[in-house]
Amino acid sequence: MDQKYLTDTRRLLNYIMLSPSPFHAVAMAASELEAAGFIPLDERKPFSIKRGNSYYVKRNSSALIAFTVPSSFSGFHIVSAHTDSPCLKIKWNPEVKAQGMPTRLNVETYGGLLLQSWFDRPLSIAGRVFIRRNGKVEEKLVNMGQKMTLVIPNLAIHQNREANNGWKISVQKEMLPLFSDGDASFLDEVASSAECRKEDLLDYDLFLYNKTAPVFWGAEGEYFSSPKIDDLGCAWSAFEALKATAPTGKISMCALFDNEETGSGTKQGALSDFLLSVTERIMESLGMSAEEKYIQYADSRMISADNGHAVHPAWKEKSDVTNFPRMNGGVLLKYSASQKYTTDAESGAYVKNLMEKNNIPYQVFHNNSDVAGGSTLGNLSSQKVSIRTCDVGVAQLAMHSSYESAGTKDTTALLSLFSSFYKD
Repeated sequence: MDQKYLTDTRRLLNYIMLSPSPFHAVAMAASELEAAGFIPLDERKPFSIKRGNSYYVKRNSSALIAFTVPSSFSGFHIVSAHTDSPCLKIKWNPEVKAQGMPTRLNVETYGGLLLQSWFDRPLSIAGRVFIRRNGKVEEKLVNMGQKMTLVIPNLAIHQNREANNGWKISVQKEMLPLFSDGDASFLDEVASSAECRKEDLLDYDLFLYNKTAPVFWGAEGEYFSSPKIDDLGCAWSAFEALKATAPTGKISMCALFDNEETGSGTKQGALSDFLLSVTERIMESLGMSAEEKYIQYADSRMISADNGHAVHPAWKEKSDVTNFPRMNGGVLLKYSASQKYTTDAESGAYVKNLMEKNNIPYQVFHNNSDVAGGSTLGNLSSQKVSIRTCDVGVAQLAMHSSYESAGTKDTTALLSLFSSFYKD
């Protein structure tokens, strides 16, 4: 195994382990971009954009757009991805108590998660809290992983003889993690993590996450498993390529949206005005007329990055009958006649040519015509900013599990595509 593949994936996995929630994922990306010279912008203040500089702007602390403006350009080259992953979210007043029983925490599902993958795992809690400090409301990130581990225990086979024959899992009954065998207060624990008094804890967005460390596996470490490969693998590759690549002739942009797993219909999702408003404000700050802005959009491209399914060796019939994407087979180029993926012949030809020019391996992805696949960002964001778009990703197994698997070589292939796209 080439050490470059392992090194790139180790860097990705370090980012994933430091990003247990979308808020942490954006904070980490912003920190790395700022260290690379990107200037923070505030949506509440006028944009002052200068050619030759790089900038980033956050929304809701869970979505981020970063961009570099060359001295001369025509149009945008945008890579979009998302920061959220399917999981379990903590409700308010979460303690579920029963006489003589451990206290459990009340949760609800966020996105389409594989429920069984959350049983018997070391779990913890991360997200953001809002606290009162000196009479003002302050936002703060929390990660309780250093001091708290929770478990959602399975029912023993002796008490559920049908466990291996399939059963419908009740979220409200079965998916509540064990929290305490004593008098511990959940809000006390959260306040302690936020370094505030419980009475100053006003609200929170807190999620369970899988604490299991990532691993390389296979004869040569050619595969890896980790939480949140979908879609932090694409998000990391997008901003990593952006900060490392000098653009030539286009405004290079990375757009990381939240809430893709619940339909993107939020102020920080792909269906919001976030991308539209940022691109418009860039062009207005640079003094472009309405006519010039239309020309810029017409000369732009976007790559929508979200992973796809590798052929499962036990379930080959779930994949397409002539296209068999596999882990370590290169970048997925995703097609769908229903337009859940935006790739058409024009955008597909452009990306294929780009990858072949740069010796980047790729493979074609179609869903089996009888097995509906998921949707993603590109077809939604194009409703707000209509530019030529292609959907890509990497092939992975166990999508929407709390612990997913992918190919080590594909991290490098995706990173190479985004770098080539920004340079093109």
